[in-house]
Amino acid sequence: MSSQLISTRQRLIQAALELFTAHGVSATTTRQIAEKAEVNEVTLFRNFGNKHGLLLAVLEESAAFKNLGESLVRRATPPGNVYQALKDYASDSLHALERVPEFVRSVVGEADQFPAENRRALGRGVTEANRYVAQYLATIIDQGHLNTYLPAEKLASLLNGMILGYAVIEFTSEFHELWEDRDDFLENLVELFLHGAMSSTAESASNCLQGSVTPTEIADLPANLVHAILQQAKNLGLRDYALAYVLFAAGLSASEIINLERSHQIYDTQGHLLQITIPGFVRQVPVNQWILGKRYGSYTNNPLIKWVKSRKDNQTAMFVNETGKPISESELHTRWQIWSQGLLTPQGQPPVIAQAQQTWRVEMLMRGISLENLSILTGCDRVQLQPYARRAKEKAALEQATRLDNKLT
Repeated sequence: MSSQLISTRQRLIQAALELFTAHGVSATTTRQIAEKAEVNEVTLFRNFGNKHGLLLAVLEESAAFKNLGESLVRRATPPGNVYQALKDYASDSLHALERVPEFVRSVVGEADQFPAENRRALGRGVTEANRYVAQYLATIIDQGHLNTYLPAEKLASLLNGMILGYAVIEFTSEFHELWEDRDDFLENLVELFLHGAMSSTAESASNCLQGSVTPTEIADLPANLVHAILQQAKNLGLRDYALAYVLFAAGLSASEIINLERSHQIYDTQGHLLQITIPGFVRQVPVNQWILGKRYGSYTNNPLIKWVKSRKDNQTAMFVNETGKPISESELHTRWQIWSQGLLTPQGQPPVIAQAQQTWRVEMLMRGISLENLSILTGCDRVQLQPYARRAKEKAALEQATRLDNKLT
């Protein structure tokens, strides 16, 4: 084949790709392609047979899929942040697809009209891209010391499938409620992979990833019930009051509370913090002065600080039982049953200790904390916190409706 023929062939492929991208495959004619390539239409037919033959060459030779994958492998240097590495890839992939929306619409929407060789070419292009993405994922999995439940090739297939699915939905439909916007999709996609298909050793040790299941329906407690529980705990003594206070002021689980030590609290006039230490994972949480509209002391003078200062023993544990031994989780559950005796939730059920943590998380969201920051405080990812976000939105809507109704009275 002469250099002139090669040049003509490449001009036709480039012209076709540009026109398919701008107008779609169906709306583009062979005459338009020939004119853009500055050749006659007969030359196009001689080289490719018809438009579908030219599309086959575009899919096989334009390297549209391959180039993105190769660039990923080249830049897959040790990432300092695995989350950001995954998000960068997903974002770059979407940008690549968003530059050619008409081409994506046409290739997807008209695929059933293509000859078998065109569909095979499309499949080969996707497979080639997937191979490079699998290399990229294998690199960040290795460098990020991640545990994975699927091989890199399967992870790449799922990731690319979701990204392409997003693009197809966005390019072909409007007014859906699948995600708020592009960033919302990216955030949830990365969280799903980072904490669903893969996880770090440290994250696997956190409370949310230790086997505790995030409820799909959040049953937070109303303010009057919370204050009643705190009051009944207060009546039983300083230790009970401090325990109940930490449940509602810091949103800790029972297992986290029994592992607290005296040295795990930090406080001054600007704030009161507790350090939650699990092997391989450490985080800090605030101890709130305000709980559902009522103030319980200050940062330097509250039920927890009073309890710790009243201690005369040498135990390092923050909470001890009547015998001076660290309190157990079963003992904490027993104390809760005593504090909540005779009280019922709006659903007519006795409150359970897990609802204290649910109440704190919903309250923090109601106060305006972002899901990202709540994720840092709780050790849970955004996907696990979504039920809390929905509950907070529901409560905000009810409060707004009530305020609007009050304006009419």
